[in-house]
Amino acid sequence: MIRDYFAAAAAGATMGMFVVATLWGPAAPALARDSVHEVPAQMATASLLPQSVVVEALAEGETPALPLPDITLPAKGSSVAVKPVTQNDRRAGSLGELVAQYSSSTTPNREAECLSVAVYYESKGEPLAGQLAVATTILNRTRSGRFPASICGVVLQKSQFSFVRSGLPSVPRGSAQWKTAVAIGHIARNDLWSCEVGSALYFHARRVSPGWRLTRIGTVGNHIFYR
Repeated sequence: MIRDYFAAAAAGATMGMFVVATLWGPAAPALARDSVHEVPAQMATASLLPQSVVVEALAEGETPALPLPDITLPAKGSSVAVKPVTQNDRRAGSLGELVAQYSSSTTPNREAECLSVAVYYESKGEPLAGQLAVATTILNRTRSGRFPASICGVVLQKSQFSFVRSGLPSVPRGSAQWKTAVAIGHIARNDLWSCEVGSALYFHARRVSPGWRLTRIGTVGNHIFYR
């Protein structure tokens, strides 16, 4: 009888170690194919659960609900990091608000400089939508395959812009109009605001009539746009 008692106790200890190893170990022990049906469902699947879920369930004396969604849950009591909202995440209510956000007297590189100079000399003093239309047309040319592939190549192309003589002219960098041109260039390059003539490749001032045989898209500010 004593021998049977110790044998039963040893068997119980072995089963207890099996349960603990299943719940806390890195992986479930290998089971024979014909013995899987004898293992309770909770024991057979516990090792597949995120460890933090198992620990929390055991701490509360509950069995984790199955199945669980395929997500990683934070440990109990830990904080969840939240991505900070940046300037680019904010939705501006108007083009003017965007221009106010990005107004600057400096341009980050030569390409941005060329675009801002073109916006300044072609459309300074126009409504912001008209300035954005000029910038968008220049960018469209770089992607069209019919013009140079760079912004500076488009702006400095011979006989295209009247303000170009032997390179980019100087600009009054402290003026509000220049800062607006820089902001418009940034907005156009990063596609932060929809343009009214988004497919335009050509434009001319409203005061002239060159008689182009092109598809007219519309008029924005002081220019008429075509493609």
